[in-house]
Amino acid sequence: MTNQIAVFLFLFLLALLGIDLVFNDSAMSLLFAKKFTELIEWVAFWR
Repeated sequence: MTNQIAVFLFLFLLALLGIDLVFNDSAMSLLFAKKFTELIEWVAFWR
């Protein structure tokens, strides 16, 4: 991964978080955080 791609991905994710904060009051970010913790628990179960 080049530096240009990494910077683009970082700015893109930052923009998505900003849009979520402004328009959805961070509802999608909270949903993704909850689903990610569920995924971590599920993966830990199968370890």
